[in-house]
Amino acid sequence: MSSTSHHDHESVSSSSLKKASNTVVSLTDADPSDENVTPARRQIGLVSAVFIIFNRIIGTGVFATPSFILSLSGSVGLTLIMWVIGAMIAGAGMQVYIVWGSAIPRNGGEKNYLEYLFRKPKDLITSIYASNALLLAWAAGNSLVFGEYVLKAANKEPSRWTLRLVGFACITFALLLHGTALKWGLRLQNLLGMVKLFVLIFLIVTGFVAFGHLKVEKPNNFKNAFDGTTASASSFCLSLYNVIWSYIGYSNVNYALSEVKNPKRTIRIAGPLAICAVTILYLLANVAYFAAASKEEITSSGRLVAALLFRNVYGPGAERALSALVALSALGNVLSVTFSQGRVNQALGLEGILPFSKIWGSDKPFNAPLAGLSLHWLACIIVIFALPPGDAYNFVINTITYPLSIINATISFGIIYLHFRPPTPPSPSSTSTSSSCSASPYPPWSKLTPPSLLAALFFGLANTFLFIVPLTPPPPRGEPYKRLPYWTHALAGWAVFGIGAVYWLLWARVLPWLGGYRLERSVLRGVGVFQKVRR
Repeated sequence: MSSTSHHDHESVSSSSLKKASNTVVSLTDADPSDENVTPARRQIGLVSAVFIIFNRIIGTGVFATPSFILSLSGSVGLTLIMWVIGAMIAGAGMQVYIVWGSAIPRNGGEKNYLEYLFRKPKDLITSIYASNALLLAWAAGNSLVFGEYVLKAANKEPSRWTLRLVGFACITFALLLHGTALKWGLRLQNLLGMVKLFVLIFLIVTGFVAFGHLKVEKPNNFKNAFDGTTASASSFCLSLYNVIWSYIGYSNVNYALSEVKNPKRTIRIAGPLAICAVTILYLLANVAYFAAASKEEITSSGRLVAALLFRNVYGPGAERALSALVALSALGNVLSVTFSQGRVNQALGLEGILPFSKIWGSDKPFNAPLAGLSLHWLACIIVIFALPPGDAYNFVINTITYPLSIINATISFGIIYLHFRPPTPPSPSSTSTSSSCSASPYPPWSKLTPPSLLAALFFGLANTFLFIVPLTPPPPRGEPYKRLPYWTHALAGWAVFGIGAVYWLLWARVLPWLGGYRLERSVLRGVGVFQKVRR
C-alpha cells in the first residue's frame, strides 16, 4: 500500500461508502506521481526543502552530543573519525532516500517504502510502522535541550520541573504554529535555519580564535590525539548512535513530497547540498571544541559543551549569549521534526489504519495536519514528564535511532533486492478501476547505477551493525544510562514494533473472525476507508 493523497478530506457518509464499495482498489497500486495534489498544496520550493533538511539535521546534536561521543570514544582522534563515519553513513542514507523518494514522491517517507516491499500479510507492515511513528517522541529530546539552554541563558539552575515546563512550552509552540499557520511555520523554520548557520560559523571562528587566545590554559588536544582510545564494539556503537542522531534528518523532506514543487528534481538537489554543508560545519565545530577545552572539561560539560567553548574564549557573559542562540537552534529542530511527523501521522490517518482515522487524516480547519501533529505532541509530553531527567535525552536518542536502524537496513537491502528481482508491472486491466490509481510505482529498478547500489549496501550494513551490537553488554564505565539498564532502548524499540503487530492481529484478524466479517478497503476522494463486509 502507498499512502493516499491529501487533496480532499471530506467526511465520508454511510451512503457514499456503499457506493464506494464497488471501486475497491489496492493502495499499493496508487500512482506515485500524485497528480491529483493541487498546486496550492505544493508550497515547498528548493530553498525551503534545503532548510527542512538542514533544520532537522542541525538541532542540538552538534552542540549537545560531543561530550558523550568523546567519553565513549576515549580520544580526540577517534571522535573526529566518528564524525566522518557519520557523514559517510548520512550521505549513503541520503542516496537511499533519493532513490525511494524519486520512485514514490508522496507524503509519508519510510511508510510508503515498507508498504511497497511488504504487501503481505495485508496491512501488517503499516500497523508496525504506525506504532513506531506514533509512539516515539522524536522532538522530546531537543525540547528538553531547548529548556536547558534557555535556563542557562537566563542564569537559572535547571531544576527537574522548570526544565520540563520549558520543554513543554517549546513542543506546544511548535504544535500550534504548524497546526494553525503553515506558511508562517515554514518561514520561521527558514529563519531559524539561517540562525543555526550563523551560530555554527561563529562557533567555528571562535575555535580558530582559541588557537591564539584563551582565558584558560591551552588544552593541546591534537598532540597524541589517539591517547585513551576505547577498543569496544559496544562503546563504538553507542558513540556512533550519538553521531548518527546528529545527522538524522537527511530524509526529512521525504515525509512531505506531496507538498514539494517538482519533488524528484528538488530532492536530488536539496539532499546532497544539505548533507555537504552540514558535514563541513560539524567537523569544523568539533575542531573548535577541542581547540578551546580539555578532554576532561568536555566530557564533564554534559550537553553544554558549546557554552563551555564560549566561556573559555570570551568569558561567562558570552556563554549566556551563546546559550540563547543554541536554544533557538533547538527550537528550529523541534519545528522541523514536528512538521514532518505531523505529515507521517496524517498519511497513516488517510490509510484508514488508525482508530478515528478521519480525524487524524484531516487538515481542517487551518489547511494543516493539526490532528496528526497532536498525536506527536502527546507522545513528546509523556516522555518529557515521565522519564528520569538525567537519562531522558540519551534514552530518546537511542530509542529512536534503534528502530530507525532496523527500518533503514530494511529499505536499503530492499533496493538491492528490487534491482535483482524487479516486480512485474500489472496488466492495464487490473488497475483500471480508478483514474488516480492507474499504475503501480514500478520504476526501472534493474537500471539502478552502481553508486546507488553501493550506497544502499553500505547504509544497510551500517544500520545492521547499529541494531545488533547494542544487545551486547558495554564495557565498564561505558554504560549509556545512569539509572536504566543498557538494553532498555533495544527492548523499547522491539516493543514498539511488537505493539504494532499485536494491534494488527487484533484489528485485522481476531476481531473480524469473532465478528464474522472481513475488512475491505475502498478509496473515496483520495481517502482510504475500511468497511466491515459480512462473510
